[in-house]
Amino acid sequence: MTLSSLIKSTLVSSALLVSSLSFAANIEVNANNNDLAIKGYDTVSYFTDGSPTKGSDKYTAAYNGAIYHFSSADNRDLFKVTPAKYAPQYGGFCAMGVAMNQKFDTDPTAWHIKGDKLYLNLNKDVQKQWLKDVPGFLETAQVNWTGIKGLTEDQIEKINE
Repeated sequence: MTLSSLIKSTLVSSALLVSSLSFAANIEVNANNNDLAIKGYDTVSYFTDGSPTKGSDKYTAAYNGAIYHFSSADNRDLFKVTPAKYAPQYGGFCAMGVAMNQKFDTDPTAWHIKGDKLYLNLNKDVQKQWLKDVPGFLETAQVNWTGIKGLTEDQIEKINE
């Protein structure tokens, strides 16, 4: 094998590795097919307004492989300074689901802030259950998230069988 062939092979292998790592990062975030997180809701608004507000595609920022929409340039700029502060926990997957060792979608209007962290739930019925023991569910979810965050739903299903 010539040096030129070796270099080309290395570059192709590196490109494939990087693209596979990029994909793996995306499965850690609950986003739609267009990589839009939390169904286009402004994640900063939960903290600044005390309620969920629909964002606009005029104000966007990317974080962890997902695109976030904001209702204003100010909110977008706050997010850009410290995205980890405003991004929903568990990649925007249902916090109760993570406590159950699952990755469920969320309803952005079923939310809770605890310890300056945003938690979303599948729906308001699930949120009612979550609110009955937030500290207990958080403790379980924290442990579970480390094991499932990089897994697909199919991989999680196999583990939970």
